[in-house]
Amino acid sequence: MARDLIEAIENGKLEADNKTQILEMIETILVYKFPKLSREKIQQMLGYNDISLKQTRFYQDVYAEGQQEGRQEGRQEGRQEGEAKLILRQLTRRFGVLGEDTQSRIRRLNITQLEALGEALLDFSTREDMEVWLQR
Repeated sequence: MARDLIEAIENGKLEADNKTQILEMIETILVYKFPKLSREKIQQMLGYNDISLKQTRFYQDVYAEGQQEGRQEGRQEGRQEGEAKLILRQLTRRFGVLGEDTQSRIRRLNITQLEALGEALLDFSTREDMEVWLQR
C-alpha cells in the first residue's frame, strides 16, 4: 500500500500540496511499524530512495530531542571537568603536587561530590584530611 501511494505521488496522481504530508505519514507509520529497521532499509522496502526521513516532522522531533539530550550531557561533562580542574588547582596550591592516583580519584567524582569536596577543602589542614575525605 505504501508503494502504491508513493507511485501515485511520483506520477502526479495526488496533489502536490499533499505530497510532503503523505510521505511523512507513510514514513512515520513505517518507522513505528518497523522500529528496528534503518532508514535505508525502509527506503529499500519502499523502493523509493529519494524519501528523506530527515525532512519528516517525526525525525526532526526525535533528532532535536536527541541533540538536546546530547548538549545537556555535554554541558554536564564540561561542568564536571571544569569543577574537577578547579579543585585540583586549589588542592595543589594548598598541599603541593598531588599524586596521579589522587588526581584520578578526584576526576572520577560526580558534580555533587565535587561540590562537597570544594566546600570541604576549605576545612582541610593537612593532606591527610583530604585523603580521609576521599576515602569516605
